[in-house]
Amino acid sequence: MKIIIAGCGKIGTSVLSSLAQEGHDVTAVDKNPNVISELTNVYDVMGVCGNAVDCETLIEAGAGDCGMFVAMTDSDELNMLSCFLAKRMGAQNTIARIRNPEYNDTSLSFMRQHLELSMAINPDLRAAQEIYNILKFPSALRIETFSRRNLEMIEFRLSEDSELVGKSLVDIRKKYDAQFLICCVQRGEDVYIPSGFFTLQAGDKIGLTASQSEMEKLLKMLNAFKKQAKNIIILGGSKSAYYLAKMFESGGNSAKIIEQDEARCVELTSALPNATVIRGNGAEQELLMEEGLSSCDAFVALTGMDEENILLSIFASMQKVPKSVVKINRDELYLLAQKMGIESAISPKEITSNILVQYARALENSSGSAAVETLYKIFDGKAEALEFNVKSESKLTGVPLREIKLKPNLLIGGIMRGRRTIIPSGADMIMPNDRVIVISSGNRINDILDILN
Repeated sequence: MKIIIAGCGKIGTSVLSSLAQEGHDVTAVDKNPNVISELTNVYDVMGVCGNAVDCETLIEAGAGDCGMFVAMTDSDELNMLSCFLAKRMGAQNTIARIRNPEYNDTSLSFMRQHLELSMAINPDLRAAQEIYNILKFPSALRIETFSRRNLEMIEFRLSEDSELVGKSLVDIRKKYDAQFLICCVQRGEDVYIPSGFFTLQAGDKIGLTASQSEMEKLLKMLNAFKKQAKNIIILGGSKSAYYLAKMFESGGNSAKIIEQDEARCVELTSALPNATVIRGNGAEQELLMEEGLSSCDAFVALTGMDEENILLSIFASMQKVPKSVVKINRDELYLLAQKMGIESAISPKEITSNILVQYARALENSSGSAAVETLYKIFDGKAEALEFNVKSESKLTGVPLREIKLKPNLLIGGIMRGRRTIIPSGADMIMPNDRVIVISSGNRINDILDILN
């Protein structure tokens, strides 16, 4: 598919990289010639230097016949205008990054309709939602949700004393009275889609699929369940911090934001009447202790400096804070943070890239038997979890799963039939209108039929 990325900052470049790796014909548009030069040298993409709202620039980039036009500049207004112009020129689908909270309220649907936007994406809001999900279920390192939260996949690290260590997956399923599936395992740098005879080891990171109630039930059996965080400290008054605090307010919980900039503190105090906003340098450990770090349920580091987020998260762990979540944008620091013991880390650019890869795959196969509805890159990007809506009968439907020959390194992690969640066994079948979760490593899956060997 021909795709144009207008605005190639951190998030735009991440989106460009992911879509280029998917094999799309990508063109980068940016007003900085050095950015264009670097992108065309590093990635297999075309480059156009110019303003994303200049018609000549858009014509040169080929906006008139592109399948997807993505505006990712630092300005919401420029993004909306460039998408509007690209749509008028003939772009089939337009996507704008819109971050301002004022636009992400009641006016968003109005703007989408009249600007004919296919999608409005807010990386700050998406990041806050992901953090909120983790804090609601602190036992997990990361949570992915499917089918309106009817099924979840959590990443979970096995400790030395875990009851699962040394047991095969078959034995685990027999022992525990809960409907769940261990569908992915990371051991060191390797990721496995395990068979029933796979034996777990201490330190493994495992991916579990189950309904929320069954997941909670299993973790309680394993003595690994942690209660939902009610009292959190957020470091940094970013847009993500605003969205996260607002979510906590709506749930009747307590959020405290520490921010250095006085003007931003005033804005947050006005916008979040039930949150506590502290003006100060969160890098000062004494201030954190004075504000109750050692007694809070969770610490969330959302400053614009990855290094500061990592170091203060480590300090919070030293103070026995039950849960720490950090925002990290730089890939090399994301991996370093994991090696330092920080495992609940989120990346707004990764979240945004996943959404756009999912959207592009769905567009590519819009006429297929079951296109991608949800896509997550999991286990450091070495595997994928995909959700398909099986729209019609096919060679997959009505056949027991044990009789279907799947590609290697792939399994079916869950089936949603209406409101019913099915953790599949060999006797279960896929039926029309089911939502099917596929876990895959090393396979590019566009359509549900792509899982067949």
